[in-house]
Amino acid sequence: MLDILNYSFIVRGLEAGLMIALVAPLIGIFLVLRRYSLIADTLAHVSLAGIALGLIFNLNPIFSAMTLTVVSSVAIERLRLTRKIYGESALALFLSGSLALALILIGLAHGFNVNLFNYLFGSIVTVRPSDVTNILIFGLVVALLIFLFFKELIFISFDEEAARVSGIPSRMVNIILIVLAALTISLAIPIVGVLLVSALIVIPVVAALQLRTSFIRTLIFAEVFSVLSVVSGVVISYYLDLSSGGTIVIVTLLFFGLAWLFAKLTHR
Repeated sequence: MLDILNYSFIVRGLEAGLMIALVAPLIGIFLVLRRYSLIADTLAHVSLAGIALGLIFNLNPIFSAMTLTVVSSVAIERLRLTRKIYGESALALFLSGSLALALILIGLAHGFNVNLFNYLFGSIVTVRPSDVTNILIFGLVVALLIFLFFKELIFISFDEEAARVSGIPSRMVNIILIVLAALTISLAIPIVGVLLVSALIVIPVVAALQLRTSFIRTLIFAEVFSVLSVVSGVVISYYLDLSSGGTIVIVTLLFFGLAWLFAKLTHR
């Protein structure tokens, strides 16, 4: 009976991890190219406050995190567009403010508990059957919207001013991108954890960029690095009883190191 239960844990972890691994680079490549990688870290801290709210009020932590991160992502983009607050300053406001709110909520709940610890650092035990279904549904939504606005996102990532002059609704596309980033971060939390989720979105893309190839090939390499990192990280963390988030990030860093070394050797 215990073996069946353990097997179901790793299967659910792999199912959820594979879906997140495929979606994360789709968002990450546009964030990295726009030098907006810090938004992932900011929204991850916002999601921590959402998870704390969910645990306190006995709500689904993923949905509470998703709601708060989506609302915050739109607010960040609105502040950036007004140009009254620089983009980095808006991120700092939300990062520090959400972390402070999360600490207050954790204090009201009388400190950490096992569930919150798992959400912080990622654990396949955290993944429930309903989470796998939600990740599948929202992951398909994110992938579909990326596909529909793919050309617009590429144009804006390389030259936003030219895209605006060409008639592309850059504000709408920017909001769509940041909302999709918020959704992806919220979905990835059970596997990677709040504190490490931004690494899964950014590092595989940065590793693929070291190979200095075309946009599509870079995206494909990022997908490969992400999938291999998540699958191997989930399996290793399960059998060695480690944090799945930390293990996945270590593997992604290993791929980055190999890609960087390969680029150095081929350049010489």
